[in-house]
Amino acid sequence: MDKVYIPHLLQRPEKTLVVDLDTHLSDLETLTPVRGELTVIHQGTYLEVKARVNTIVTLSCDRCLKTYNHRVVIAPQELIWLEHEPDPATLPLEREVAVDDLVETLPPNGHFYPETWLYEQICLALPQPQICDEDCSGIETRPQGTATAEPVDHRWAALAQLQQQLNLPDA
Repeated sequence: MDKVYIPHLLQRPEKTLVVDLDTHLSDLETLTPVRGELTVIHQGTYLEVKARVNTIVTLSCDRCLKTYNHRVVIAPQELIWLEHEPDPATLPLEREVAVDDLVETLPPNGHFYPETWLYEQICLALPQPQICDEDCSGIETRPQGTATAEPVDHRWAALAQLQQQLNLPDA
């Protein structure tokens, strides 16, 4: 997906770029391509970006570590302000950041990267924590005090003998 040179949006009909999506994002492993539509509208002092996309991602369960498929269907919208960024050499080393500064800005003569924006929006939509099923019990562990039928790694044999001599339960 190509980057968008922001001044070129001003020359498009209604200052709008509409992109039909059917692609894999380079930084996101998906089972299916990201499908949908992305719209970028130049509104003078800001870009209005919106999309309707869906895909299926493969996630790893935080409880049992098994992989599972998760459908992502999102319709994000964002306003990205266009303003000239100050020269870093003229900025103080430390400054207080106001809440208003915590918005995304782009230079008016810069580029907008649709693939990066979509990647960020999909990542924000992923569930946290990632659980494969409501009833997922997690990794199975054996109860304390039960003997294991698994062979002991020969490197731990001396410790297992000491444990038997001291009659300590299995750890």
